[in-house]
Amino acid sequence: MKRSDFRFRERLRVRWVEIDAQKIVFNGHYLMYADTAVAGYWRALALPYASTMEQLGGDLYVRKATVEYHGSARLDELIDVGMRCASIGNSSMVFEAGIFRAEELLVSVALVYVFADPATQTSKPVPPALREVLQDFEAGRPMVEVHVGAWREWGDAARAIRSAVFVQEQRIPAELEWDDADASCVHALAVNRFGVPLATGRLQAHAPGVAKVGRMAVASVLRGSGIGRQVLDALIEVSRARGDREVMLHAQLSAAPFYARAGFAPRGPVFEEAGIPHVEMVRAP
Repeated sequence: MKRSDFRFRERLRVRWVEIDAQKIVFNGHYLMYADTAVAGYWRALALPYASTMEQLGGDLYVRKATVEYHGSARLDELIDVGMRCASIGNSSMVFEAGIFRAEELLVSVALVYVFADPATQTSKPVPPALREVLQDFEAGRPMVEVHVGAWREWGDAARAIRSAVFVQEQRIPAELEWDDADASCVHALAVNRFGVPLATGRLQAHAPGVAKVGRMAVASVLRGSGIGRQVLDALIEVSRARGDREVMLHAQLSAAPFYARAGFAPRGPVFEEAGIPHVEMVRAP
């Protein structure tokens, strides 16, 4: 088992609470590390776990867990937890985890899950749609598709995401969120393999040769999974294709590092917009 065997890896740092009297990670915590990586694995599939299982009419229950110890992690060490779906049966599936310090395998874990009716906890066949997503992910295929088009095409789905993120979560007044620019903007909408909308953003013709990215929103359970970057890249590509010389945006300060990683640089002082500190950022398409 090698790090390179895993398409998905979750990076963790060993915390003080996780070590024992021998100054190494207590053995039971490795199962917690594996469980944390399972949650990250579902984000990598672009599948919000709870709503996906509800949509599929079932849930996953652990039937068996096997842990094999090869070495020990210590306080403050960075470890990578690789997770993969190794096999899928009729109603069960086996997930394998490898817990690594750099390239050294410390612990291997095998988890047997059974897909079952949550009301009776009796097993059910793994839905074909879920089976296909798992197999395609392990084969290296994309989990998200980004649609680009007009508000009339994607507005209903984009509105739902923006309402959840900006109006409900960030408590921005609805009258500040909705404007006439939506009708003339190019919109990007990311959907998963089940067609569920997960993220959105828009591109506005701000001035001659200048495009403005705005209304970037990602469903809370999928943040950190790279979906927001895919939406941003799609909008930048639209700007590049039409010959803009500059792409700018107003970034919430908490999101500025995300845009910096995408090549945006701050310009000007911090200012407030809808009661939230922002900074203008800019890059070439």
